[in-house]
Amino acid sequence: MIIGHIDFLNVLPLSYGFAHVAKDLQIVRGVPTFLNDELQAERIDISNISSIEYARQADRLFILPKICVRADDEVTSIILISRKPIEKIRDDKIVLTSKSATAQRLLKIILHEAYDAAPDYVTRNVFVDKPVDDDATAALFIGDDALKIFLHPPKNFYVCDIGREWKKLTGRQMVYALWAVRKNFAEKNPALLSATCKKIFQAFDFGITHKADAIKSVLSTKPFTFDELDNYLGGAIKWNLTADGLDALKIYYRKAAALKLIDAEPELIFADV
Repeated sequence: MIIGHIDFLNVLPLSYGFAHVAKDLQIVRGVPTFLNDELQAERIDISNISSIEYARQADRLFILPKICVRADDEVTSIILISRKPIEKIRDDKIVLTSKSATAQRLLKIILHEAYDAAPDYVTRNVFVDKPVDDDATAALFIGDDALKIFLHPPKNFYVCDIGREWKKLTGRQMVYALWAVRKNFAEKNPALLSATCKKIFQAFDFGITHKADAIKSVLSTKPFTFDELDNYLGGAIKWNLTADGLDALKIYYRKAAALKLIDAEPELIFADV
């Protein structure tokens, strides 16, 4: 079984668990949009994916129970960095990172519903050292780059946490990523799927239990302090898939469908593991 893994800090406990208690698993690493495409092309069998990707492939995927990437309020690793406050954005050009489809659609929902804005969106690479291009008003960042900007904001820019904006709009948390498996694989290989999911859950549990060690293992290669990552992991970011989280996800899908950002609101169907 080939497993996709979004190797961002927001799943550091799972990365650490894979390295220590699940070394036999075959893992392909990449950014969310890459793994979304790999899953659709059937080059991987199971992966953490952008929440929006489940909506786009719901007829071909089952959701894994128990695990996700979510935040109750501030997410700190999905941010809009702008030359003006978010409430003053109207038809401005906004550059969207190419790494995440969920964050793109989340921002569009927020700007449309909360601020009655209709920006000119373009998707291209974004860079921390020059976060907003000269021809744009704002840029959307995700992952480790977003976390760096959130914790160490550059001068003369406004930094807006998209998780906080979603909370203000809906009063709900947000589920940013799910784990999903291809239906055709799951139906043909139920025993292998169950065994593999057990290893994934065990790896996650191990990493969460040893969170301090996991953080220490990346400090030499990441521009963050121990306390910054300790507050982020298990503080802002949570990994248990709850009933409230699923209700919030349904709201996100409903709003995305209403704006024609997805074809339809999907039914949430779980793998039997």
